[in-house]
Amino acid sequence: MQNYLDLFRQNRQWADESVSSDPLYFERRSAGQAPYFFFLGCCDSRVPTEVLTGAKPGEIFTHRNIANQAHPTDMSMLAALEYAVDVLDVKHVIVCGHYNCGGVKAAMSPPGAMLVDNWLQIVRDVQLRHQAELEKLADADARFHRLVELNVLEQVFQLSRTPVVRNNWLKGRRPILHGVVYDLRDGLLKELASGIDGEDRAKELRTAVARAVVTVPKSLHHAEQG
Repeated sequence: MQNYLDLFRQNRQWADESVSSDPLYFERRSAGQAPYFFFLGCCDSRVPTEVLTGAKPGEIFTHRNIANQAHPTDMSMLAALEYAVDVLDVKHVIVCGHYNCGGVKAAMSPPGAMLVDNWLQIVRDVQLRHQAELEKLADADARFHRLVELNVLEQVFQLSRTPVVRNNWLKGRRPILHGVVYDLRDGLLKELASGIDGEDRAKELRTAVARAVVTVPKSLHHAEQG
């Protein structure tokens, strides 16, 4: 029970400190939101989006699920994506995976009887598709590390196939898709792919991953900032 009560104590402390340093802190944020990013991340409690990016409330619109999946039939993720892109007009969509991901680790084992095993089928498909590349790696940790990266790149590609992204690309080259991975060991983000802003670049991404390129070539990176 104490852990639960601590949440309220810590919340009060945070709220008081925020108002103390900026009396209009909550007033400005309660008026509305205008985030720069839609962030698709993993549920893992060690990957706190605003903390690891240093973002302030209102800057990132977040959706999280096990192993940062962009399932084409996940209505919750698709609805969040649609609202972020079509209503909030976010310019950047980021898939963020993390090394030592429990979901990816589970996908490397034979499926069991839990609901999560159905959820992780896309990751298993990625593993199967890249089996030759993974088998060339020296040990199980290296294969695990690489599958985390491949899963992020797969989810970026899955996002590029969604109607909301494709329809907006027909109007202009936004949203811009990115894939990053978070390292629990040092707290740093690693960029895997960036600047995916149209069908041509999505196809380049798919080709690069199929050729077992560890990171997507720099030619995919978009020059636009913001």
